[in-house]
Amino acid sequence: MSKVVAITGAARGIGLATARALKARGATVVIGDIDETAVKEAAESLGVTGLVLDVTSRESFTAFLDKAEEAAGPLDVVVNNAGIMPIGPVTDESDADARRCIDINVHGVMLGTKLALDRMLPRGQGHVINIASLAGVMFTPGLALYNASKAAVVGFTEATRLEVADRGVHVSAVLPTFTNTDLVAGTRSPKGQKNCEPEDIAAAVVGLVGRPRPQAVVPKKLGTQVRLGALLPERVRLATSRRLGLDKIFLEYDPEARKGYDARIRSGS
Repeated sequence: MSKVVAITGAARGIGLATARALKARGATVVIGDIDETAVKEAAESLGVTGLVLDVTSRESFTAFLDKAEEAAGPLDVVVNNAGIMPIGPVTDESDADARRCIDINVHGVMLGTKLALDRMLPRGQGHVINIASLAGVMFTPGLALYNASKAAVVGFTEATRLEVADRGVHVSAVLPTFTNTDLVAGTRSPKGQKNCEPEDIAAAVVGLVGRPRPQAVVPKKLGTQVRLGALLPERVRLATSRRLGLDKIFLEYDPEARKGYDARIRSGS
């Protein structure tokens, strides 16, 4: 795979796993993250270029893409992965948390997409992959802010894909389910279901790079379940949610287990 790939939010979790998987396939990878120490350590461990990146800043994002291309050549793929996940009752979410979540999860993806397209459209080739979530199409108590942000990513990605579809550039969304990263710290899995690992989402990204498609759900089987579930009466959907424990997972969590993650996303690292 002789592709040049830039990945945001790649110091840990899904972004790091994706960088590792793409490099293993022969891609030239550049990673970015707001956590300078973590991104440098991750880059050194992978043997790739690591750069500081604030996805909410046009200046920072532009500099990241400029430096990525200086280091590796014209970008074939940009993976907009950076995101945060505040959880809890909607009335407990602070205005500051709400703004930060939307700035990173939505505006960051929009900005990264636009800046990537500015480079790719004149060349008539390239691929933007936005990491969304099944939370963007399945809504859960205690996750209202994150649901809203990922629904925006799903809609934005699809509309952008349609807009540039005949100009040689692909735009795709990846919709993972619960994944074992810091985002789900202090929560439990839905009953009878197993969380994905970051490597599962990385494999989906690798698959999209090799064969572009509009959307990839991880795990794949949930895509069909979600589409069929949308056709069910509301009482059936609610009963299913209660049976899986989805009505309480993000309301009855362990705040102590999330303290480190919450502190990090609020401090900007």
